[in-house]
Amino acid sequence: MNLQNIPQIKHTDSGNFFLLAGPCAIEGEEMAMRIAEKTVAVTDRLKIPYVFKGSFKKANRSRIDSFTGIGDEKALRILEKVSKEFGVPTVTDIHTEEDAAMAAGFVDILQIPAFLVRQTDLVVAAANTGKTVNLKKGQFMSPESMKHAVQKVIDCNNNNVMVTDRGTMFGYQDMIVDYRGIPTMQQFATTVLDVTHSLQQPNQMVGVTGGRPEMIETIAKAGIAVGVDGIFIETHFDPANAKSDGANMLHLDLFEGLMSKLVAIRQTINKF
Repeated sequence: MNLQNIPQIKHTDSGNFFLLAGPCAIEGEEMAMRIAEKTVAVTDRLKIPYVFKGSFKKANRSRIDSFTGIGDEKALRILEKVSKEFGVPTVTDIHTEEDAAMAAGFVDILQIPAFLVRQTDLVVAAANTGKTVNLKKGQFMSPESMKHAVQKVIDCNNNNVMVTDRGTMFGYQDMIVDYRGIPTMQQFATTVLDVTHSLQQPNQMVGVTGGRPEMIETIAKAGIAVGVDGIFIETHFDPANAKSDGANMLHLDLFEGLMSKLVAIRQTINKF
């Protein structure tokens, strides 16, 4: 995938990794703009190619009373506003074939959630919009098997496809990142490491996913060290009160420090 095919993406000649970052879910306009203002300022200063991330709805919830969104069109229009006001591309995940055409009218990248990446009709619907497609690797899938998901997009005459590793199930309530999978998946697609979802602790008794946010820096550093193309991080200014995935998000106050460290590691790696 040619990164320059993503509308409005900047700093593609910097030699840096690219970044998909933002809140787990769009909770409202003020919170989205606040997070975007910080992440755009930092990535511009460090010359990191940046895509703002936010889910317009959350369909995969542990409990029926969990937050699912503020309304599809309302959230998508907030993503559109972020893109216009800050001049950055945006990405959101979709869950149905109908979502693909709707979301494509507002964002630049359509993301297929890990649990749905083998759903052929969904992948094809995303590919047929002509938008860049980000395929999250299923927690239950091998890196090698993601080749077939990528091929589905390519067979729709859409070469703008990337894959994102978000960890593999380890027992019932933990995830693990197998860094051997990164060069494997890079053989057939641009490859991203989803740092924060790789630190989830799912299937908790209370019905709310846990996490290990103290390990975000460790996982991210290792990903850059092995040469991943991009990094995916969810961030929020108040993770404890975030409406989705707060247990494994990076606090926004820590965002700049982590990005500075990752850029320094990438600059070192580029010398080899």
